[in-house]
Amino acid sequence: MTTLSVESPTAQSHSTTALVDRPAWMRLRDAAAELATLQAADGSVTDTTAGAALVEQVADAVGELAPHLPHDADYLAAVQTDLRRWVDEGLGVPDFLDALAAFRPELDRVDGREHLVVFPMYTQNGSTERKLEAVLLQVFWPDWLAEIEDGRTGPGYGNPKFVPITFTAFTPGYDTNSAVLFPESVAVRETPVFTWGGIFCDRESARFRLISRAVCDTTHLQLPEHAAELLVDQQTAQETFVLWDLIHDRSHSHGDLPFDPFMIKQRMPFFLYSLEELRCDLTAFRACLELAEVGVAQAALVPVALLLDRGIRFPLTGTRVRNYDSVAGQLLFAHLHQSRVLHWTDNALSVDWEGLPAAVLALLERIEDLYWRSIDRPKVAHWLAAHELVSSILTPHPASTWAHGELPLDGPPKGLVDLVHPDEFPLSMFFEALAKKLRDVVASTAGITAADPRLA
Repeated sequence: MTTLSVESPTAQSHSTTALVDRPAWMRLRDAAAELATLQAADGSVTDTTAGAALVEQVADAVGELAPHLPHDADYLAAVQTDLRRWVDEGLGVPDFLDALAAFRPELDRVDGREHLVVFPMYTQNGSTERKLEAVLLQVFWPDWLAEIEDGRTGPGYGNPKFVPITFTAFTPGYDTNSAVLFPESVAVRETPVFTWGGIFCDRESARFRLISRAVCDTTHLQLPEHAAELLVDQQTAQETFVLWDLIHDRSHSHGDLPFDPFMIKQRMPFFLYSLEELRCDLTAFRACLELAEVGVAQAALVPVALLLDRGIRFPLTGTRVRNYDSVAGQLLFAHLHQSRVLHWTDNALSVDWEGLPAAVLALLERIEDLYWRSIDRPKVAHWLAAHELVSSILTPHPASTWAHGELPLDGPPKGLVDLVHPDEFPLSMFFEALAKKLRDVVASTAGITAADPRLA
């Protein structure tokens, strides 16, 4: 039987119910982990006799824990109903639409508010198979962040769907690189209107700290004095990331945008996702420069964290198959190098920290201009302009059809998507060498939380 329970110091400091230590949680965790071994990729259960007994154990444990979470009473009741209905219907493809509709953490963002989440789901950056997962988590919503979100500090970055969270404990599906809890990943019979999205800022910042320490040690990069605490103190890093996440997440739906900026329902060349992710990051960069001017201490740290995480960690992470997050990071790094703000000299990396803001904002201006012009362009013309922008900074793969101007433009757009090379913009020699040196530490961050002893 597979078991896993990870507890974070941040979660412990807020906890009043200590659900992680209750036998009901341990039974729930173990039963869900065992059930996952019986589930097919679509979430259905192969051994229905054993599966039914395990699902009943989960439902009983949820019922036992529910009185300690009165704010989630309707949701936890719906979970038990959906679990038992799943059994009654033969443990086929699960449907937890009713439970999902009842879970509304965005309506009551209270710092330290604990939730028990139980859904059949896939975990982004973890597994594409739907397994029954259980997570104990807490909302991370300090007063200073609420004041920035609602405009009491700064211009306001209203984002009512945004729910930053931290891990208390989880089942094996989250012993991965996944740092999000999204309703889109839950198994349901029909697509509902999504009202919230959770981001585990403790995992993001813990992973950042461990890898950034290794980056600085390996490349001899010196951080500005005011940012040194990012790599030393978990609370500082976590607060920095939650501010970055707030503005990044909001930016997806603000600005002069092409149709459907999320590109969720469109099939497009993957480098357009790269530009969208980078646009939102650089929008957060610009916003934090402004917030730092009005005295938000965390905002002054976001530019440094963003360069280290987006510009260096992301290119080292994941495969080279349509890795849009990596390309976004490569684009930022190469632009800064070509702007002579970032230097690799005598086997050491250095940054002109005073010149960094102007160089970053120049790249953001180019991306925003591309977006602004898109409303007057046909789809394929926008795609070609986007490829031209990226290619002006990153060298395309030698086998790229797009780079050689041999695209058949007389067919449907989807044909052009098929011709994008899986690694359209390969890693530079710098990143290839750095990836080899940091491969082990990057891999070791799967499943990391703030409790990792290496962060002490």
